[in-house]
Amino acid sequence: MAKPVTQFACTSCGAVHKKWSGRCDGCGAWNTIQEEVPLSAGPSKQSLGAAKGRKVALVALDGQEPPPPRTLSGLDELDRVLGGGLVPASATLVGGDPGIGKSTLLLQAAASFARAGRSVVYVSGEEATAQVRMRAQRLKLSDTAVRLAAETNLRDVLTTLEAEKPDLCIVDSIQTMWVDTVESAPGSVAQVRACAHELTRFAKKVGTSVILVGHVTKEGQIAGPRVVEHMVDTVLYFEGERGHQFRILRAVKNRFGPADEIGVFEMTGAGLAEVANPSALFLGDRDSPAPGSVVFAGLEGTRPLLVEIQALVAPSSLSQPRRAVVGWDGARLSMILAVLEARTGVGFAGLDVYLNVAGGIRVGEPAADLAVACALMSAREDAVLPARMVVFGELSLSGALRPVAQADSRLKEAAKLGFTAAMAPKGCKLGGTAGLELKLLPDVATLVGDVFGAG
Repeated sequence: MAKPVTQFACTSCGAVHKKWSGRCDGCGAWNTIQEEVPLSAGPSKQSLGAAKGRKVALVALDGQEPPPPRTLSGLDELDRVLGGGLVPASATLVGGDPGIGKSTLLLQAAASFARAGRSVVYVSGEEATAQVRMRAQRLKLSDTAVRLAAETNLRDVLTTLEAEKPDLCIVDSIQTMWVDTVESAPGSVAQVRACAHELTRFAKKVGTSVILVGHVTKEGQIAGPRVVEHMVDTVLYFEGERGHQFRILRAVKNRFGPADEIGVFEMTGAGLAEVANPSALFLGDRDSPAPGSVVFAGLEGTRPLLVEIQALVAPSSLSQPRRAVVGWDGARLSMILAVLEARTGVGFAGLDVYLNVAGGIRVGEPAADLAVACALMSAREDAVLPARMVVFGELSLSGALRPVAQADSRLKEAAKLGFTAAMAPKGCKLGGTAGLELKLLPDVATLVGDVFGAG
């Protein structure tokens, strides 16, 4: 067997380097390259040809199998994101910023599973069992049959799990686990990859559902090699602003349900509380209509969601005016400003522009273009839109407004919350208006001229 050769790998992207350097050539991150000894090269080609493997059974594509059984966690928002519950023998990766509430969420989920009669093991590599018990007492979960362990040696963890065979195992976190067969520090690329592989293989072999907690980098991506996200069945991100009490659990990969589904929680003194109607909560503190305030009828996964988009336009004393964005794409704001100036003649030169999505939620769909344009024009012209109106639509570079998907769901959500009017692109496929008065616009020039009387 050839002697293992020392190599250097980036802990952020997993790129392999022949020698150490301060900056990774793959992702551009600084001080993320660590030394590691790779796994052995394995058997040679001659041995592979001499020792034949077993024949794998092949099945037809048209076979019918029942859908995988699911176990409800007792947290409706978590079940929604998972696609209807937790699937046995599945591996789920949960990432999020430090202190956002990952451990609190999973401890509450573990307690709910235990109350449903499922055996649950919670393995903490970051806290002692006494610290986990303190959190459980604060959340009033001490009476549940969740079994705890504080261990980082993966060999000991797997031996315990094979003996106990629980229905659910939570590992907090994958970066603290280490395998004694890999000669590198815990948290390195090789260790994270090996630990994730072993835990995923254990889940498939025994039938235990495994939930792994993953640290994130300063860019918001789960630390470690991207292959970990490919190994697991589901990848969830727990996100939110520190200054807001709302937390969003978002699925970015799900082999057993829809991706981009979200669940909304509210951080309280007694833990995370589910938000059954997030639209009402995000709009609950909305005062009387003001210039620059527009309600956007959005869609997150399969859930319609109404949020308030706020804009402020003020004269600038700087040679280069400010463009500040919170909760939306800054590049897309620049595009909207360019389209307004090129297609309608309304310029924002010499003006500072601030855009904010209220409630700490982040909007990513292009359907918010029309709402942003309305907010900008409302702030610039000091005009107020009708109080009970929602807005949605995509804006093209030509100035035309494009229809968006699931307009009916957006209108129904708005009508449920008491809105009476909606502004949308002309050409939207509507099965019904949900009792709302519709104002359909063909392009942004019609918006500027007819609605705001500018241009």
